[in-house]
Amino acid sequence: MDVFSRTFLPAAAEAGLAVQTVSRHMPVFRRCVGSGDATILVTRCSRPDRPVTGDYLLLLTHRRLVVTQQTRLLHRLRLHLNTELRELSNVTWSPDPRLQSVEMAATAIDGIRERFLIRTSHPKQVWQLDALLNQAFRTRLRPPGARVVASIGDAPAAARPGMFAPSW
Repeated sequence: MDVFSRTFLPAAAEAGLAVQTVSRHMPVFRRCVGSGDATILVTRCSRPDRPVTGDYLLLLTHRRLVVTQQTRLLHRLRLHLNTELRELSNVTWSPDPRLQSVEMAATAIDGIRERFLIRTSHPKQVWQLDALLNQAFRTRLRPPGARVVASIGDAPAAARPGMFAPSW
């Protein structure tokens, strides 16, 4: 069993997803996610701006965000979003323990702002979800400027004037 399967199935069980739902969405997820990519989160979600378009299933791995949609009338599956995390910009989420939900938004590489509402069954799960999103987006993805330690033209700290210079 590969890494994706070993991590996807327990995450789906933790989310309380039915086996039929998991098996129905699994072929779509398999086409999008590599076998070595570990699952962080699998959950149902909805679109707050389009509440009647159908049910969505969100998969977050260490590298990708994949969202599938099942239409309400004919129960057809379609891929809604498939992107690498580094291609997302302006990723925000707002946990609301009173409503037992987390609203997540991100701008895809094509410039479209995607919004998803994830409902939980208990207020403590809101903070667990917040921690998972923090792990996926804040600790793993750093802006390019944060990786710069020093520029070539920078003088060493000891050679900079005014820094611990003796005053004899």
